[in-house]
Parts: sequence; C-alpha cells; structure tokens
Amino acid sequence: MKIVHPRGRYNSVRPHLQGGKHKMAKKRGKKYQDALKKVDSKKEYAVKDAVQLVKDIAYANFDSTIEVAFNLNVDTKQADQQLRGAVVLPNGTGKDQTVIVFANGENAKAAQEAGADFVGDDDLVEKIQDGWLDFDVAIATPDMMPKVGRLGRVLGPKGLMPNPKTGTVTMDVAKAVSDAKAGQVTYRTDRDGNVAVPFGKVSFDTDKLVENLATLEDIVAKARPASVRGTYIKHASISSTFGPSVTLDLTTF
Repeated sequence: MKIVHPRGRYNSVRPHLQGGKHKMAKKRGKKYQDALKKVDSKKEYAVKDAVQLVKDIAYANFDSTIEVAFNLNVDTKQADQQLRGAVVLPNGTGKDQTVIVFANGENAKAAQEAGADFVGDDDLVEKIQDGWLDFDVAIATPDMMPKVGRLGRVLGPKGLMPNPKTGTVTMDVAKAVSDAKAGQVTYRTDRDGNVAVPFGKVSFDTDKLVENLATLEDIVAKARPASVRGTYIKHASISSTFGPSVTLDLTTF
C-alpha cells in the first residue's frame, strides 16, 4: 500500500503544571508576552471560559493544537499508579493520523480495508530499522509482537510501540485502525505524575473542544488507582501550541 506522507508530528510547549505560574516568560517573544498579559495567573478559569481564552490568545500562524495537562497525586514508582490508556474523542483531534499495521494474511487485508496507510510484516520491521518513522500510530496483532519487539529501542522512546493497554496490540485491527483514524488519543503518566494530551485545534468550535476536554477529564478521573488517598487531580491547565497556559477550575467539569 502506498504510504501517505504525514503532516508534521504534533509538537507544543507543555503547560506549566504547578500553581499556574508562567515560568521562563521573560525568555519568550513579544507575541507570547502579549498573550500572557491576558491571562490571570492567579485565577482558576471555568472550563468553557478557559477554552475560549486559549482560543482568543493563540497567536501561531497555523491552526495550532490545544493540549490539556493534568497533574495527578500518584506515585509512578508504584506499578498500580502508572496510568496508561486510550480514548476516542467525540469530536476528533483535527489531525490526520498516519497509521501502520504489523499483520499478515486476513488481518493484513482487514487493516487495509479499514484504511491503514501501510501494512506489512518483516518488510515493515526492516523499513523502520532502516530509519523510517513517518507515522503517528503503530498497531500490531499479538503474533507479530516478537518481531515488533525488536523495534523497542526505536519505537518505545517515541511513544509508538504497540501496547495492549492502548488497544494497539489486538486481533481486531480493523477497529483499532478505525479508532486511530477517528481521533483516538493515548495518555500516560510521566515520572512526575503528569498526563498531557492534545484534544483539538484552535479552529474547533468552543463547545466541541469543551466536550473533548470533558471526555478526557472523565477518563482520567475514572482511572484513579484504588491505592491513591486524598486529592487525585491536583491541578490542570490548557494551552495552545507556543501559548501560555490557563489554569482550570476543576469543579466546573
């Protein structure tokens, strides 16, 4: 199958997670400083107001992505407090995902029919070993994982390694491809207990962004480990690519 050349991979400045303070602001350009002046760093904004503000102050000369960052009260040194999963956003992400599938036989045919951009077996493994990484999502059938496992050092650090927890190691490759194309996003805690996930574009209608954001908050809240005590979601903020972060009032979800 012909490879569809993907658009540039999403890259943004992560929102500051602690206390809503905008650190390193003095090192930013004039456009950032102008946007920052419109944000009250001491205020927690209602979700819809925060989304609208982020849209209003976005200044990138392209349709920038908006991301949410949750700071969680978890100890990621404990295996049961490491969050990882995937969710299909109701309004998508606005990003065309290039999806590859490691499969053969009928599974390969099913993946192609579902819209995978590239499907392969040993040839796909070799292509990636040779340095090709122009894709956003990698899916594999369980029987392919011994081969795909050889790519761990390449795919792992980039968050591209197929994983059962995100639904990307599965026999139902058709559904996995459809979900990826429909706007599925993955989430996982970093070592500091932060979860950062893109949930749409600045051009999206505010209500659609709010719906996507509420879906993410709900899935993160439901993933609360049983061993966590006290406040679980300590802080949350949103920002557009290159833009300052806006702190959310968690009671307004």
